[in-house]
Amino acid sequence: MNDLSVCGCAGKSAPVATAAHPLDPLTPAELRRVVALLRAAPEHGEAALFETIELKDPDREALRGFEAGGPPPPRQARATLFRASQPGVWRLVVDLDAGAVVASRHLPAARPMIQIEQFLQIETLVREDPRFIAACAKRGITEMEKVCVDPWSAGNFGIPGEEGRLLCHTFAWLRLRPHENFYAHPIEGLNAVVDLMTGTVIRVDDHGVIPVPMAEVNYDRDFLQTPRQPYKPLDVVQPEGVSFRLDGRQLTWDRWSLRIGFNAREALTLHDIRYDGRPVLHRASLVEMVVPYGSPENGHYRKNVFDVGEYGLGKLTNSLKLGCDCLGHIQYLDGHLGTMQGGVMTIENAICIHEEDAGLLWKHWDFRSNRSEVRRARKLVVSCICTVGNYEYALYWYLHTDGAIQFEVKATGIINTAACLPGQPGKYAREVAPGVAGQIHQHIFCARLEMAVDGDRNSLVECNTEAEPEGPSNPFGNAFFETETLLETELAARRRVAPESHRYWKVVSNEKKNAVGRPTAYKLEPLHAVAPMVSPGSPSGKRSRFTQNHLWATPMQAEERYPAGEYMNHSDGADDIHAITEQNRKITDGPLVLWHCFGLHHPVRPEDFPVQPCISTGFRLMPSGFFDRNPGIDLAPTVNAASCHACAPPRAGE
Repeated sequence: MNDLSVCGCAGKSAPVATAAHPLDPLTPAELRRVVALLRAAPEHGEAALFETIELKDPDREALRGFEAGGPPPPRQARATLFRASQPGVWRLVVDLDAGAVVASRHLPAARPMIQIEQFLQIETLVREDPRFIAACAKRGITEMEKVCVDPWSAGNFGIPGEEGRLLCHTFAWLRLRPHENFYAHPIEGLNAVVDLMTGTVIRVDDHGVIPVPMAEVNYDRDFLQTPRQPYKPLDVVQPEGVSFRLDGRQLTWDRWSLRIGFNAREALTLHDIRYDGRPVLHRASLVEMVVPYGSPENGHYRKNVFDVGEYGLGKLTNSLKLGCDCLGHIQYLDGHLGTMQGGVMTIENAICIHEEDAGLLWKHWDFRSNRSEVRRARKLVVSCICTVGNYEYALYWYLHTDGAIQFEVKATGIINTAACLPGQPGKYAREVAPGVAGQIHQHIFCARLEMAVDGDRNSLVECNTEAEPEGPSNPFGNAFFETETLLETELAARRRVAPESHRYWKVVSNEKKNAVGRPTAYKLEPLHAVAPMVSPGSPSGKRSRFTQNHLWATPMQAEERYPAGEYMNHSDGADDIHAITEQNRKITDGPLVLWHCFGLHHPVRPEDFPVQPCISTGFRLMPSGFFDRNPGIDLAPTVNAASCHACAPPRAGE
């Protein structure tokens, strides 16, 4: 996948091996074994198609026993199957040790994700449909091989004739020549609806003709007529090698340790994150992303795609290129996933691991002695990049010298475009090129964090800063202080940011205290909260209720995995995090899961076209009493001998 690159070089990947640890993702051999076991079952057989096959995470108690020297927990896999001829999905658990299916359930109302294997099939079906061909002819388009059709999830809008189907709603563009940017030529007002079960176009919606903008706006290197000269080389040099160690999927760096996972839905997952042997997080991943667009015109009202739940990020992960996507001394990990037909696909260099200088860690100059102490920070980066149609999402987990854990999403790629009359993009869009409009939209993400701050007995505290009212206790008007409120139940933990009180949340240990007698803790800093603009009662709003709060918290339950629901395609939102937290369970003194929503609000700019420069969002987990002092205070002083004064270029005549 994604094998075209300016670079012709490749990095080294860790060798494929059988799973060495219960948290390791399924190996190719294990994926094939799951398929063989399910194919052998009479109720599934050769007709079964595979949505996902992934590791079923072992129970925490069994895992703790294994770490203490006990037997490994059962090696199990989750699998979701579907058939082209029958609605619903089959949800199964396969015990690889026993070679048996140990759980099976048919969900007739559920629908599988749209698979990458179906993308080009959808395009072909639409191109060959006589109604679509006729609608293109009305727009002066007769060369159907130049029409590009993107498959969008159809949502759940109660449209007659769509009931009970597995649908894809499409948008189309015109590519004038190879490698040319077809998103500069939207075929506006023309949307085909495809039934993926029957392999037919059930409807072609023609909302009226708007001329296709034909001016080229390219980005591919073959079209750069006067390329800007590249910068002078800036090399990342580590003459003694890297400071991290990768042993299979176990990664250690400085005082950090963790395990790296990968699956078809979430892509990159992190497990058992510890600092100096002390647990901080049991599991961390991006579990959902919804992209609502703000235009109600033509077929654009349906653009409310759940990129994680309706497509899955794993199969859309790029094969990274050394010296292009990742700079420096790089360690790669491959990703192995099951295909729709039951095979195995390997994404080479799916995950990148490297170190980066992170600037100043701490410094102080004592003006009395004229003595200065300074230390530089470093961070360990674990990342992958996923392409969902027109957009790229680069996912970065950072482990910092100061004990912080950070997650960043960099969004780039190409904005989704619509056609307009030149100079008339309408109120819901901005013109980015003559006749080409980019609509206002949002990207709202949700990270699921299984906390384990100094163990499994955790509680959640909300912190707000208040100003003391003026009066006898505040005679000079300068007094302010922080309050802490224990959030004891799921309903109490439905929270939103409050910039006026600098609100954040803290996960505290119920077992361990620091040197000043306070519970050890990590705080969640909500850096990029977004207010959703979709009406909560609308068809799209009902399916994305997780966006209505910036924080949700639940007691750990292995089957509560996704904030918008387990099976998102055509879903109604009935099993989302809002419904889950209606149970109002106790969330104190036990295994705790945080669900943090953050994102990007994106009024489109002309500078976002033809390819959008990276825009960034994310959050930080910061130690807050987890340590007794600055954890980087004991770093030995160093001076970077490779640094030098910049040489000024010679002046003319010299």
